[in-house]
Amino acid sequence: MFFRIAVRRSGVVLWDVAMWALALVALVLLRFDLSLSAERWAQTVQYFLLATLCQVLIGFAVHLYLGRSRLGSFGEVSLLGLVVLVSAVISGGVGFLVSPEFSRSVAVTTPALALLGMVGGRVLFRAFYSDDLRRAKGAATRALIYGAGDAGSQVAKLVDTAVEPPYTIAGYLDDDPTKKFLRIRGYRILGRGEDLEGVASQTEAETLILAVSEASPQFLADLDARAKALGLKLVVVPPVREMIDGRVELDKLRQFNVADLLGRRPIKTDLSEIAGYLSGKIVLVTGAGGSIGSELARQLKKLGPAKLLLLDRDESALHAVQLSIYGQGLLDTDDMVLCDIRDSEALMKIFRRHRPEVVFHAAALKHLPMLEQYPDEGWKTNVLGTLNVLDAAHQVGAERFVNISTDKAADATAVLGQTKRLAERLTAHYAELTGRPYLSVRFGNVLGSRGSVLYAFRAQIERGGPLTVTHPDVTRFFMTIPEACELVLQAGAIGQPGDALVLDMGEPVKIVDVAKRLLEESGRTDIEITYTGLRHGEKLHEVLFSQGEDHIETQHPLISCVPVPPITPRDVIAADSWDELVADYDPRRAL
Repeated sequence: MFFRIAVRRSGVVLWDVAMWALALVALVLLRFDLSLSAERWAQTVQYFLLATLCQVLIGFAVHLYLGRSRLGSFGEVSLLGLVVLVSAVISGGVGFLVSPEFSRSVAVTTPALALLGMVGGRVLFRAFYSDDLRRAKGAATRALIYGAGDAGSQVAKLVDTAVEPPYTIAGYLDDDPTKKFLRIRGYRILGRGEDLEGVASQTEAETLILAVSEASPQFLADLDARAKALGLKLVVVPPVREMIDGRVELDKLRQFNVADLLGRRPIKTDLSEIAGYLSGKIVLVTGAGGSIGSELARQLKKLGPAKLLLLDRDESALHAVQLSIYGQGLLDTDDMVLCDIRDSEALMKIFRRHRPEVVFHAAALKHLPMLEQYPDEGWKTNVLGTLNVLDAAHQVGAERFVNISTDKAADATAVLGQTKRLAERLTAHYAELTGRPYLSVRFGNVLGSRGSVLYAFRAQIERGGPLTVTHPDVTRFFMTIPEACELVLQAGAIGQPGDALVLDMGEPVKIVDVAKRLLEESGRTDIEITYTGLRHGEKLHEVLFSQGEDHIETQHPLISCVPVPPITPRDVIAADSWDELVADYDPRRAL
């Protein structure tokens, strides 16, 4: 291996020396027809020896010949040009000092011709080397790349330079007409997206690589259907949030899955820019053992709080989150807090002991049909529990309070939505009372959370079915847990006192499409989908804003703001006012 590298680098040095010699011979032949005096020949040979000596010495000094850059790359050619320029200045300067009659054409033209030959040799080497690699990789799967932008270009580079790539590139598809004649690393644009069928047949492609980072779920679903009809496997470049520094990695390309169907919008949130309200602060997270709370805790830990308090009533959940963040689950530190938010006295002791400065309130009961059966439990946790946390935060002077709400609080028809709406209004009251940024963040279903539709469907598939869907037309908003938590942290930074900030969930997705996608991924075509009908209080289509709520844009493109009318704790607790609070829906009547 070492011998082969040494031979290749020696060959590069010899090539560059030969280019100086060839450039001088060509110049003397064309300019002087080889008719130089003995003195001029001596000057020219001395110039050649000094120039090549400078080139070799400087080249090794700046690591040009030691593998500093890939041969023929822009960085290597740029450094080569600088080395030739310095060598030319030194050798030409010495030539003029030794002999004032030294030929100016030799000093000026020779370095330019030599550099041209050096670069040309490198370009030819790269071209033949790439062709050899492509011929050697002919056994890999033939693939079309849809998207000739940065991501598509990175895929081609990765395939060309990989030792054993899984694909050979047949060409590109791109919908931009200005790229019609573009070639990327020698690969042609063979047509637009509408030409997929013809191009796939012509190239005998087996895989379609989608290199479009902002494709909509509907576009993805349609493209997947077309690919299936052609017998193509659809592979996607991961969303920007899943890349490292925006770079595509060949082993990260993956088959189209349900996460892509539910939305692949890149969330452009630079958490380092908003860390100011968290860095060096005592931060407390309620419901820290849940899906949202635990991810919030993981992201908060990276932002440098002085202390991160994780509060939950479930000791097993606290054990799991401590293990995921710190790599140990001894539960012997005071930042792991076992407490039920329904217990106001215990909660107050915790707040007075630790005096948190920022509170993220994620603790809640969230299962809609369960709360329809046991509405008082939703009332005790989602309303009174939130009131307890708000009051404790107020008592110790917490600077900021972020209440995690839900889209079901908009035009609420069920106990879950009603109780979370009251939690929003209580938060608005304490914002009015303190003048501080006590606010709510409202979003829809999170992909992969415990109890989510994905968990239910996968469990049903493992049991052999059937998959139960409430209605063939029911839709829901979805977002991944990490991006939801990123936006929660962003909302906490930009929210004003009493705001209810609403996260942009993208386009709603039909639940039956999710079920079908999971069945396709599992390969269980024998499992049926059955419809059970909408449950009491359940909507066919969720909304993010109530009727009459005028939402306002914020400085973040994916976060809107709606006003929330405050309500006092006295009005909430007073039993006689419950009918007014819930309008025409009283969960106690379900008892």
